[in-house]
Amino acid sequence: MSESCDVAHGTAPADPGVRTLVAVFASPVSRYLLKFAKDLGYHVALFEPDPARVTDVPDGFAADTALPPLDGAADVVVTDHHRPELGEVLKAALAGQPRWVGVLGNPRHPGPHVAALQGLGVAEEDIARVHRPVGLNIGSRTPPEIALATLAGLIADRNDRPGGFDF
Repeated sequence: MSESCDVAHGTAPADPGVRTLVAVFASPVSRYLLKFAKDLGYHVALFEPDPARVTDVPDGFAADTALPPLDGAADVVVTDHHRPELGEVLKAALAGQPRWVGVLGNPRHPGPHVAALQGLGVAEEDIARVHRPVGLNIGSRTPPEIALATLAGLIADRNDRPGGFDF
């Protein structure tokens, strides 16, 4: 049996590397991101700079009003691109040098994060590090589907795979 078979059968540990997922902004999507990512072995954190907005946090999770330390093991997913803090939050996240940063949003509309970051003087090469859209294109519409597609895309990216059904 191969190592991957041993993992699938539960006879070997899955991923010994530390992975962190930071969901930015309390939202229905971040609720599912936290739950699903924890089941996938991620260390999870919810960053919500406005304590008054912390209304949809699953049991067993807490929201932090400060962005946690970010390093090359961290993936950051911004779950609301309409928030006025978008630029400041992304600028701070990019400064932490996470492995991956993405903003949810419809790919048919311009990403508001670009203008927000340009207005803050963020370098174009750093702005280009922000992924939008995020996740695999599975036609997701509901918060759980969006979270699932997002995490599948992160796992594919982390494993240097294209996602989808191409092997």
